[in-house]
This record gives sequence, C-alpha cells and structure tokens, in this order.
Amino acid sequence: MLLFSAQIVAIVSVLLLAIAYAKTNIRERSARLFLLLSLGVICYLIRGMSMSYVDPGFRLTPGAWGVLLNLGSNAIPGLFMLYCYAVFQDNRHVPRLLIALLVLELVLDHLNYRSYRPSAFLAVQADSTLSQFLLGPVPDFMQLFFAACAVYWTARGWSADLVESRRFMRWVIVGVQGVLILSVVFLENYLLSSASVRYAQMQAVVVYTVAVLAFVMVVFLVHIDTVGFHRAVLKVAPFMPSDHADETFVADARRFREVFEGEKSYQEHGLTIAGLAAKMHLPEYRLRALINKHLGYRNFNALLHEYRLRDASAMLADPAQRHLPVLTVALSVGYQSITPFNNAFRQAKGLTPTEYRRKALHAGSGELSGGSA
Repeated sequence: MLLFSAQIVAIVSVLLLAIAYAKTNIRERSARLFLLLSLGVICYLIRGMSMSYVDPGFRLTPGAWGVLLNLGSNAIPGLFMLYCYAVFQDNRHVPRLLIALLVLELVLDHLNYRSYRPSAFLAVQADSTLSQFLLGPVPDFMQLFFAACAVYWTARGWSADLVESRRFMRWVIVGVQGVLILSVVFLENYLLSSASVRYAQMQAVVVYTVAVLAFVMVVFLVHIDTVGFHRAVLKVAPFMPSDHADETFVADARRFREVFEGEKSYQEHGLTIAGLAAKMHLPEYRLRALINKHLGYRNFNALLHEYRLRDASAMLADPAQRHLPVLTVALSVGYQSITPFNNAFRQAKGLTPTEYRRKALHAGSGELSGGSA
C-alpha cells in the first residue's frame, strides 16, 4: 500500500512539474524535452506498477499499453541526455547523430520487447547470437552511454557558467537526477534480474526517491508562487550585495574594463573566471554577476570567444599580417591550439579562418583598386 501510494504521488508530482515547465515557454526546446522526459518517467512508474513483485491487489495490467510504457521507459536516458545538452550547451544544436542513436536504441528495445510476443507487430525471434546481441547488450549499453553523456555535459562547463540558477541546476542534476538514472540503468541492465528480490527493493527505492524529489519541487514552486524550475532557483539565489549595489556595480565595471579590455587579459592562455577575479581583486561571485547582468553573457567562455575572435578577425583582415599562419593568429589571441579556434571561428562567422582571410583581403584589394582608379 505504501509503495502504491508513493507511485501515485510520484506520477502526479512529475506531471505537475512537466505542466509548470511547459507553461513557461513551450516553444523552448528544453521545455519540450523536459515534457517528453517527464512522460517517460511516468511511463516508467506505471510500468513498475505492473511488475510481478507488486501486490496482486494493486498490480496493474497494461495490456496493449505495454508497448508505449516500454518505449517511454527506455527513452528516459536518451531524453535526459538531449535535455542536458539543450540546457547547458549554449547556442548549439543537438547533433543529429545523437538523435539517430536514440531512435536506434528505441527500435532495438522495441524489437526486444516484441521478441517475447511473437504474434505482435514487428515481432522477432531472438534465436541467433547476432539477434541476442543486438536486442540485449547493445541497447543496454546505449542507455548507459546516454546517461553518462548527460552527466558529463551537465558537469562540463560548470565553472564557466555565469547564471547562478543554472549552476545550481547542474549540482541538482548531476548529484541527484543524473546519478539516479545512471544507477538505475546500470543496476537494471547489468546487475539485477527482474525476478530477484533485490530488483524489487531497488524499484521501491527509486519510486520513493522520485516521489520525494518531485513532491518537494512541486511544494517549492507553489510556495514561492512561480512556475518553471529555473525561475524558482533564480528567485531564491540572489548574489549581488544589497548595500550600495549600484556603486559597487559601477566600480566593478570600471575595474573590468581596465583589466579585461585595457590589459587584454582575455588573450591569456587558459584564463578562467577565477583567475580573472584574482587579477581584478574581486570575489568571484561579484565578477560572475557583473559579466552576466552588465554584459549579458551566460557563459564565460562565450565572452572569451567574442573578444578573441574580434582580435583574430582584425588580424586576418590586415594585409600587413597576411603572412602570419592561422595557428600564429590563434595563439596570439589566446587559444592554445588550432582546433578550438577553428570551431569557434566557424560557428561565429560561418567561415573558416582561411576563408575569412581570403574574402576580407580580396574585398580590401577591390576597394583599393576602385579608389586608385
């Protein structure tokens, strides 16, 4: 009875969270992915209510809905990965390869599900070594890979993130949601059998954990009278000093221009926000606030890229420096190797550095010829 009640609480709480998040802006990719992820979690919880270890008085019989419950449950790691990528990898489209891998994983899991129901649509018989391999270890490994990627992308760039709400979200996701999903995927696929007692115990722990987390988040959102987890965290995580905030802000901005722009600190190899704060003799949280609120950047690396690429573009377009190799240009503006420079330049300009130089020099020579004539 307690487990059944926890499952109901978890399902209702997750559904409310999904609706609240979607209401913030359903057009955002992250909001749509969170909605799909929530539906996957609900499928997982409902599927758990149909397992053999559940008391017969509370056990559900999914019937034809079993296909959707299975697909939704197996999509959780992949959707979680796409959600983390959309939230924490600024201005980057999700690689199509990852989406293709998720689709492939769902197809293989669906075929594996159907292999136990020979009369069903797309049924297969896992009567060969290859079939057993493709329908067993491969999708299990892909789920583990998706969950690991989600944790990696969430943790990556934490120090450079200037938005306090997202920095808090990273800890929540890595410390709770990511580890939970990673653990469940690993335990279910590699360590525990669905017929074992420990499997039932693990399922109960997962249900209780999800129920408590989701319920606490719902109560938290209702308490502060707002919707959207990112807005909620932002509201309770102020990081600007309340006394003399305006004077402090102006002084910090002046110091930033002197050190970052005047001394061109952005050209320093391996510069971090902690290192810049030390140069400016400022607490790191105040520097984060300054860059985020005054300059409008969500990520410290984005700030570095803009300043560095501005200098690099000027050097590439300068006829007097046309003899400099692109690598020299990259190193002189602060990049430690050619690959990140090329990637950042192409993303910002839509051209490679070599193509940009050729086009800029050609346009300059054309203007010069026109002026001489």
